[in-house]
Amino acid sequence: MAKELTHRADELKQLGWNQEDLYKYIELWDYRQRWGSINLEREDRLFLRKAESLLPEISKNKVSVKKPLKEKSYYCWIQFFLSEMNNFESNENLDRDMRGIWPIFLEEELRVIDYFEPVLGLPDTIKAKLIGPIREDLVKTALETYKESVVTKQFDFQGALSNAKTNGENTSWRSLRDSDYESNQDYQLIDNAHVLEFRKKVSEKLLSFIKENLPSLAETDKSLPPNDWIN
Repeated sequence: MAKELTHRADELKQLGWNQEDLYKYIELWDYRQRWGSINLEREDRLFLRKAESLLPEISKNKVSVKKPLKEKSYYCWIQFFLSEMNNFESNENLDRDMRGIWPIFLEEELRVIDYFEPVLGLPDTIKAKLIGPIREDLVKTALETYKESVVTKQFDFQGALSNAKTNGENTSWRSLRDSDYESNQDYQLIDNAHVLEFRKKVSEKLLSFIKENLPSLAETDKSLPPNDWIN
């Protein structure tokens, strides 16, 4: 039984104990807390034992509260960069017919996560690091496929992360671009006419990777979502 931090006279009162017995219980409980039960008379020890036998046991286990998916660090990390990129595109006064390929990556990743609902604990996030090379490969695909219409801007990936940490965001967050691409600030935009086609390519890559590689989804029986599925 977990140790009581205060007496439980209120609970005994709800069980119908009279005021005289409640006062006696409180007095004996306080005495035992100060001096130990060995110094109580046998009759008083039996009185306390009787009172405590009527009360429900205090659980020593903490109640586990499941953190919502959208509050998981990995989810917030993706959401943060998506928000920064949306703000960047708004401030750049870009042509309305252009969309960055990086926010497409992140929107599709969040969509897949929302659908499959992985735990996103440490085993999942370790595996999710392998999504980085998939994004970089998709950048190359976009450059090759839409080379005639691609527009390249400069987005400070590292600067955005540093500002987040300075402003009190999770200090364990890492760069969105790793290893050889960490200092690369190229931010490609494609024509809206190609966005749907490219989004489908991104979705296909992420769906297969996330479903097949995240440990918490090893036993999921969910089929792949429709192309137009939105949380």
